[in-house]
Amino acid sequence: MKTTTTSLLILFVVALAGCGTTTGERTGSGALLGAGTGAAIGSFSGNAGKGALIGAGAGALGGYLYDQDKKKQEQPYYYDQNRRQQDQYYQ
Repeated sequence: MKTTTTSLLILFVVALAGCGTTTGERTGSGALLGAGTGAAIGSFSGNAGKGALIGAGAGALGGYLYDQDKKKQEQPYYYDQNRRQQDQYYQ
């Protein structure tokens, strides 16, 4: 029973991890994923609450870093007269 519940929880949290297009949504979904994973791992050691808190913090940080990387990839580029790629935000 415990294994089934843990597996379903992890599956649900992983499904939520792909949600979000804004910084808040991606950070929040990362925190949920981390909390779920941390609780599942922490339950094996007998301290699911502590595992959830640590996982939520790590997941939120991961979600934020992922969001910043995605935003950087979406920045428009153009080529100057010498055909060198230029980033319009860093002129």
